[in-house]
Amino acid sequence: MSNMIQAIRGMNDILPDETPHWLHAEHCIRRVLASYGYQEIRFPILEKTELFKRSIGEVTDIVEKEMYTFLDRNNDSLTMRPEGTASCARAALEHGLLHNQIQRLWYYGPFFRYERPQKGRYRQFHQFSAETFGLTGPDIDAELIQLSSTLFDKLGIKHLVTLQLNSLGTPQSRTHYRKELIQYFKSHIHDLDDDSKHRLEKNPLRILDSKNPDLKKIITNAPKLTEHLDTESKDHFERLQDLLRHIGIEFEVNPNLVRGLDYYTKTVFEWVTDALGAQGTVCAGGRYDGLVEQLGGHPTPSVGFSLGMERTVLLMHQSEKNHKVDSSPHVYLITDGDVAFETGLKVANHLRTKVPGLRVVLHCGGGSIKNQFKKADKSGAQYAVIIGELELTTRSISLKHLRVDLPQQSLYQDELAEYLKLKIAKK
Repeated sequence: MSNMIQAIRGMNDILPDETPHWLHAEHCIRRVLASYGYQEIRFPILEKTELFKRSIGEVTDIVEKEMYTFLDRNNDSLTMRPEGTASCARAALEHGLLHNQIQRLWYYGPFFRYERPQKGRYRQFHQFSAETFGLTGPDIDAELIQLSSTLFDKLGIKHLVTLQLNSLGTPQSRTHYRKELIQYFKSHIHDLDDDSKHRLEKNPLRILDSKNPDLKKIITNAPKLTEHLDTESKDHFERLQDLLRHIGIEFEVNPNLVRGLDYYTKTVFEWVTDALGAQGTVCAGGRYDGLVEQLGGHPTPSVGFSLGMERTVLLMHQSEKNHKVDSSPHVYLITDGDVAFETGLKVANHLRTKVPGLRVVLHCGGGSIKNQFKKADKSGAQYAVIIGELELTTRSISLKHLRVDLPQQSLYQDELAEYLKLKIAKK
């Protein structure tokens, strides 16, 4: 066992007792996105490294410290995608989806960042994301936030998250603020940590996003970006807040919310929780009106968000409002002898075909009837279906209730299918 190969640190297996919760969450999210008119897009896990350097920004933790980057056999620099917005914009631009068109897109899958693994924060992680292209106003920002709110409601975790909002204005309106921020932090240069000193000249707004508790007081007293917004950004932000109030979505304005990626403009938002320790952000997004142009396209207003699946599933486990996910079989099919097993193969498939959603486990591996009943009970199945010598002779099938005290029944194949269809439909 000393030579046993284990998974890479921070890249976790999702085991059978956990996958039903993931599938339940994925199913809910897919239904909500479809109800809002979003269409799925899929793109590769590997991209050219330049895509992320150009979009995310070279002076960011992701590009400087966290990307899985390597040279392929052609000496091209490739990166395993650390986030999805840049890839989505690249794919939409490359395939002509943005030419005089409005797009509402969603995607799901694994992403990769080299970070210190923590609860809900891993080196391979999964996200559901929604992105829209071609709409400029705060109306789509509000609807997108409403969509994310609906997701949390359907997943039973809405009471565990809080919405935070801010506006980053336009790159032009940030120029004066940036100078003032640099001047302020320089006056506290001896109190800054090494990361903040590194960011000071190249990306001072990122200091506001620092998680270092020793900098909390300095950051709290720093100049506020909301006081330097241009008129258009200010009107956009105020209208967004009005719309959210109108549809009953509560929020907090957090002037230090800047997000970790360079491409954001105007609206930024996060859904945060205090139920997961230090990893409080569950869903985050905002507007990135300049990204498509940065990637070589025409100016295209854009806004989107990403929801972290690991943290979402952790919250689902903590929520009393979350529906319990039962993946145990409805039926465990027991057979006595080779001929009975051959019949059981046909019966099991017939039941699966006739009763949509029915979960049937056919016992394999032989063994006594008594032993098979023990396996049936352990499986969590509601019913045992038995085919033995008597059933073969009478061309019938026996049905035994495993969770309630009711008499065993003898049914024909189609009668059994109709009976199970009625019982499963009620659950």
